[in-house]
Amino acid sequence: MPLLRDAALTAAFDHGAGRYDRLVALNPGYHAQLRRSARRLGLADGGAGRRVLDLGCGTGASTAALAAALPAAEIVGVDASAGMLERARSKPWPPRVRFVHAPAEELHRAEVDGPFDAVLAAYLFRNLSDPDAVLRTVHRLLAPGGRLAVHEYALGGRRAHRLVWAAVCRGVILPLGTATGDRDLYRHLWRSVAAFDTAPAFGARLGRAGFERVRILPLPGWQTGVTHTFVARRADTGTDGARTGHAAPQGKRARRTETGGTETGGVR
Repeated sequence: MPLLRDAALTAAFDHGAGRYDRLVALNPGYHAQLRRSARRLGLADGGAGRRVLDLGCGTGASTAALAAALPAAEIVGVDASAGMLERARSKPWPPRVRFVHAPAEELHRAEVDGPFDAVLAAYLFRNLSDPDAVLRTVHRLLAPGGRLAVHEYALGGRRAHRLVWAAVCRGVILPLGTATGDRDLYRHLWRSVAAFDTAPAFGARLGRAGFERVRILPLPGWQTGVTHTFVARRADTGTDGARTGHAAPQGKRARRTETGGTETGGVR
């Protein structure tokens, strides 16, 4: 079975939207790890005065993580699936959170305009037909010095990581997907991870898209070596267009709230 892409994948997410939250809740640490990735953006002052894009927000789990980590930020959640967005919009949100229906490839048509101070993309890039094009779009939407956090299934590269993922899919994910009538969606989940970049390869992809300070940070629990947070920045520019390379968005150096992880080889 080929991977689902574009309209076929959107339709699968629409079909599974009503059951999605219940299924992901069975994943130990699912919401806590999203909050960890949101904190890894490192925005100071609770995000006061900052605009944050939640790209591929789904039913709003990543949006909730951002809202918890950045209680003063303006958050825009975007997703291609109308069914997933309906679930997201049905939840209680403060006025600073809004949602937009649009594919990641067509943000300009939905008038999702920058600059954003930060972007979080959870479980998005392995589902895209052209991840490099979307990374270029994200780079353009970010303010100088803006931060990107990608929370993604990207195997660490060791055979053990691939074996763990295969065992979880065969023993848990595919049976649940079959029982709920969403087998195609969860088979896609299995295969899309196996076919996607390893963690070092995706780090290098970020560097080629123009991002700097790329770091690959592990996540705890059974997903160690399976899921990672990738953090990076758009280069700063001074008023004359020269790169400064140090200041955080809006001229403030943000406090790092997470440490550790590994630098990607050859990627700044």
